[in-house]
Amino acid sequence: MSQPSLSDLISQGRGEAPADLVLRGGQVFDLVTGEMVPGDVAICGDTIVGIGADYEGRRVIDVTGCTLVPGFIDTHLHIESSLVTPFEFDRCVCPRGITTAICDPHEIANVIGVPGIAYFLDASARTVMDIRVNLSSCVPSTEMETSGARIDAEALAALMDHPRVIGLAEFMNYPGVIFQDPGALAKLEAFRGRHIDGHAPLLSGRDLNAYITAGIRTEHEATSAEEAREKLQKGMRVLIREGSVSKDMAALRPLLSERTAPYMCLCTDDRNPLDIAEYGHLDYMIRWMIGQGTEPLAAYRAASLSAAEAFGLKDRGLIAPGKRADIVALHDLAGCEAELVIAGGVVVDEAAFDARDEIAPVGRDSVTAPEITADSFRAASNDAETHVIGILPGKIITEHLIEEIVPVDGAKRADPARDLAKIAVVERHGINGNIAVGFVRGFGMADGAIASTVCHDHHNIVVVGAADADMALAATRLTEIEGGFVVVGQGTVLAELALPVAGLMSLDPFEMVEARLDHLRAAARSLGVTLEEPFLQLAFLALPVIPALKITDRGMVDVERFEIIG
Repeated sequence: MSQPSLSDLISQGRGEAPADLVLRGGQVFDLVTGEMVPGDVAICGDTIVGIGADYEGRRVIDVTGCTLVPGFIDTHLHIESSLVTPFEFDRCVCPRGITTAICDPHEIANVIGVPGIAYFLDASARTVMDIRVNLSSCVPSTEMETSGARIDAEALAALMDHPRVIGLAEFMNYPGVIFQDPGALAKLEAFRGRHIDGHAPLLSGRDLNAYITAGIRTEHEATSAEEAREKLQKGMRVLIREGSVSKDMAALRPLLSERTAPYMCLCTDDRNPLDIAEYGHLDYMIRWMIGQGTEPLAAYRAASLSAAEAFGLKDRGLIAPGKRADIVALHDLAGCEAELVIAGGVVVDEAAFDARDEIAPVGRDSVTAPEITADSFRAASNDAETHVIGILPGKIITEHLIEEIVPVDGAKRADPARDLAKIAVVERHGINGNIAVGFVRGFGMADGAIASTVCHDHHNIVVVGAADADMALAATRLTEIEGGFVVVGQGTVLAELALPVAGLMSLDPFEMVEARLDHLRAAARSLGVTLEEPFLQLAFLALPVIPALKITDRGMVDVERFEIIG
């Protein structure tokens, strides 16, 4: 939508000329005073020009009985983790009231580099919702994995003035910050004075002080109220996260109040279409928190005004004159079910989505893995003492367990009776062909294997299984379908979802992806898997910046010591 002239804005705000759009009959929830403001809302182009008065409009929409709230802002997410393109993500969540999404495209950036970020920047100018980009700061996230690309400070600086860019995305290499790694400091220096997102799970005390002093402003990795409180006290904006795997809302909700809401926001980080369909997105978070006793003013502030202030988006976050016309009409604040959504002055409906100028996807044919056989997953050893990744359901942090797995014929085997499965990472970017094998507890898998190319953040092939041959079949199938998810049992592919866009995103509508995820989840359960979201849980087991024990293509990683241990 073209920006209206200043004269048109003033004339329509005074009522001298009919507004382009009038929402009539509702009341505005004012997030500053907490009061309800009756009267029409007048919109000129993409801008609100009047509230609390009677207006005539070229188009009038009756919202009698509705409360109008500002559009919701997801303050940190990876659209790739929704498993669909930015255009399908737009169609999936914008009707739920999410009118702004601040994304970090570091998943695709770790596969194909700067062209992946460029794809998101190009797409963001064409969606109905407003997608803003924080530039991926850690490609790769560490030197303990093999990614498909590397992005240095110079390449990031070249993109920093793009109109869709806010700043620097989550700085996951927190040891690199506090121990002053030259590469990390170069990126921080390049963005000094601009917005920089944080990512420092469990960091506290003087190390946290040093991390924040480097210019880092937000944190979405707090998993307890105690951790979040310290970060709030030290001036960080805490983003309450509720993704498909990382579920921190229950732990942090008691900290969200009218007093703390100015420094607390909402985000999803990684949420797939199945969970969005079953539960919702930010609308679900608002609904759940209010249901648990959070004041509606605090919840809606965190979802919009506080988010806008935290990320320097001064043109939104309130329904007020001069603000961007991002509006959600609700019959009930507690229910948070969108009856009507306006994004940048545009009514969110199928006509709006059909009018978009979509662009071609990138990152095809990105899976170049070595030949894989059952022997590829042989865990050769003569020592029974074994490092085991311990899954904590609903969290991406893990336990570092030590278990006795007695070798048989010079190799360790999966032991389903003890819930000990093999886990392996296969380098798939065609760089070195690395394959690392370890053990994990927490899947409940009795048989078969599951595999994925959604493997944070390097996005190699990750496979977990009780049978080496099934693991090999699952990993091999991923190359054939250009990446995605696969479930194998008894030598047969039971379910799959192809993600041919960089091995991360489907080319299909989100409804079709949702249906296939449901089939995959059922197939995984048939193998005994007990995790609610096994595929995204699997993806985070290969992320070596989240404590305590993880695995990459280079081996098991002790994250607390920040070193490969075998």
